[in-house]
Amino acid sequence: MHGGFNMITPAFELSQDPDFLTIIIRVPYARVSEFDIYYEGEDFKFYAKPYFLRLTLPGRIVENGREKASYNAEEGIFTVQLPKETPGQHFEGLNMLTALLAPKGVRSAKALVEEICSPADLEEDDDFDWQIEQTPFEEIADTLNLHCGYGFGNLRSGVFRRLQDELSDVIDLKDPEATLPAERRQKRLAAEEAKFNPSHYLADLFEDEAIQRILTYKVWWIIDGSCPSGKTEASEETKCQERDNMVSFNEKEKEQLRKFTNKSYILDKRSQGQVFLSLIDILLAYCYEICVTEGEKNVESSWNIRKLSGTLCWLESYTCVQEVLVSFGRRVLSYPLYRHFSLVTKAVGEVAVLLQMGKAAVLKCLLAIHKIFQENDPAYLLNDLYITDYCIWIQKVKSEEAAAGFECWFPAIGLCFLICIFYSGLDLRTSD
Repeated sequence: MHGGFNMITPAFELSQDPDFLTIIIRVPYARVSEFDIYYEGEDFKFYAKPYFLRLTLPGRIVENGREKASYNAEEGIFTVQLPKETPGQHFEGLNMLTALLAPKGVRSAKALVEEICSPADLEEDDDFDWQIEQTPFEEIADTLNLHCGYGFGNLRSGVFRRLQDELSDVIDLKDPEATLPAERRQKRLAAEEAKFNPSHYLADLFEDEAIQRILTYKVWWIIDGSCPSGKTEASEETKCQERDNMVSFNEKEKEQLRKFTNKSYILDKRSQGQVFLSLIDILLAYCYEICVTEGEKNVESSWNIRKLSGTLCWLESYTCVQEVLVSFGRRVLSYPLYRHFSLVTKAVGEVAVLLQMGKAAVLKCLLAIHKIFQENDPAYLLNDLYITDYCIWIQKVKSEEAAAGFECWFPAIGLCFLICIFYSGLDLRTSD
């Protein structure tokens, strides 16, 4: 244990040819914006939080300019190719993985790859224990109930078995691998009931000077030109072009888009519905966040978004928009600093406009969420579970399909919301 987290030994394998040693390291959900590879002689060290690998090699490698390192983001695999000090030498025992993990004493190291910055935890100083114990990776057979999936489209499982210590600081649900969606909801509702503080709610209701100021803040998609005209005589293609022309991406956003791996998603009709509903849930949390911070993110931004989203905090799977709205309303009145019903309705109205703006506007918001999470440890793991996939998926959804999907939920949003509130288990009413 170092720096407040557990070091996880990744799955790895080694191979060789006459001139090179190749090391393949599997690091799904690693924070690849910060990784280091060190090597010298018989020593090899690799770090990509929360993974750490230290090997004692059966032969010597050397730095001579022919070394290579690459990363496959889609598969989560690092491939490192290192020149042998003596070309043609055969390294024995490359399949003896446990023996390779055995420490051989502290040695100096040279950096092969340093992307962005070197983590302070791995600096060569007396505070870091280079001889921490490593446990060989074991592939665990997936005997879990398939209905306990989570992540984008509920397509993931098994992640928490390896990253429990990291993810326990991000979500509230305990033992997600063995908790069915119905149980998750029951536990979420119970936690919200326990967290709701009538005194805090009443204080914000009657001493609302700060909240009234927040309510005057206008999000960028309302300031920048509202939504398309919606003229019935215009074709859907024309409307989509009109929406897209309202949104532009800056250079940093374009750079992030280029970094994503292009992939396709096979979703059945039920999963497609859950993906849309969870997207609305995440966007509601984001709208609340940018309103209360008035567009200036701070150290609480990551917490606000993930705490107000049942999808991100409880791995919730919604079946209708009413469930999304009620969940969001309950969480706004139970968790953040400002707990006022007007903030709920403001966020709902802004998301309704955002969805009318089209998928380019939605993508811009998702990129903002991705950046907030990427800069927060360990919230960046939520990018791997949800946000990165959303950023890729929304680009592939046809504009007409996206518009149809959003419009089927939001044409009568005010009525739906009032009905939801009336029948919800928590009284969300204001003085009105």
